[in-house]
Amino acid sequence: MYCYNCGKKLNDKNICPECQKSYTPISMWGYLGYEILFALPVIGWIILIILALGGTKNINLRNFARSYFCLLIIFIIFVILAIILNIDILPLN
Repeated sequence: MYCYNCGKKLNDKNICPECQKSYTPISMWGYLGYEILFALPVIGWIILIILALGGTKNINLRNFARSYFCLLIIFIIFVILAIILNIDILPLN
């Protein structure tokens, strides 16, 4: 396997010797743990922003954080539109 960034061959731990980026896949339990972490109201959002902006060397984790951040932004936009247009999201009657 080769590095997508610089084209060098990865070592046995899936780390590029040139740019030190990690291509190690995230396990299923890792995805679940990060989903729970990112769902925490303030601390999780701060960690999400840090990881999405490149706070990790693992490219798979960075891309997952970016996709979760985009989903969070889309959700916030829909909620704001629902409030502005006075749409009942959860009708109580």
